[in-house]
Amino acid sequence: METTEWELIRKCQKGEVAAYEELAAKYYRRVFMVILGMVHHRDDAMEVAQETFYRAFKNIRRFKGGSNFYTWVYRIAVNLAIDFQRRQKRSLMDLKENMDEVVVDAETSSGDPFREINDRRLGEKLLHAINELTPDHKAVIVMRAVEGLSYKEIGRIMECSEGTIMSRLHYARKKLQEKLGTDL
Repeated sequence: METTEWELIRKCQKGEVAAYEELAAKYYRRVFMVILGMVHHRDDAMEVAQETFYRAFKNIRRFKGGSNFYTWVYRIAVNLAIDFQRRQKRSLMDLKENMDEVVVDAETSSGDPFREINDRRLGEKLLHAINELTPDHKAVIVMRAVEGLSYKEIGRIMECSEGTIMSRLHYARKKLQEKLGTDL
C-alpha cells in the first residue's frame, strides 16, 4: 500500500529521515527548475535548491497542512531565490554561458542550421529580457510559463492575492513584449 503525502509528512515530523527523502525526491526536479528559471545559473540553482530542502526539513514540524506540501516548499524556494538574486549580480556573459549549457543539454538538432541560429538568438534575447525583470516579476513568469501553475497556486506561494499575481504577470509580459518587440 502506497503511503500518502500527509502520512510522509507526519513521519518526517516524527524525525524519519527516509520519509523526508521520499518527499524531497518527489519535488526536487520541479523546485530546481523554478529556481533555475529565476537565478539562471545551474550551480546557484543547485545551491538554492539544497538550502530550500534543508530549511523545509528543519521546519517540517511547523508545517500544519494549511496548504499542500509542494506549495509550502515552493514558497521557501521562491523566497530564497529572490533573496539570492538580490545578493548576487552576475554578468550577462556568465548568465548566457550557464544557460547555454542547460539549453544545449536539453535540445536536439532540428537539421536546419538557419532555424537553430534564429532559435538560439531569440532564446538569448528572451533570457536577457527575463533577467532584466524584477525578482518578483521573474518569479511569476517562471511559475506560470515554465511550471504552469495557476494564479491561485502562485498567489499561495508568493503570499499575495490572485489579483496581484495577475497584475505582476501582466506587467512582466508587457515588459518582455517591449524588450523583444519585432522578434515575437
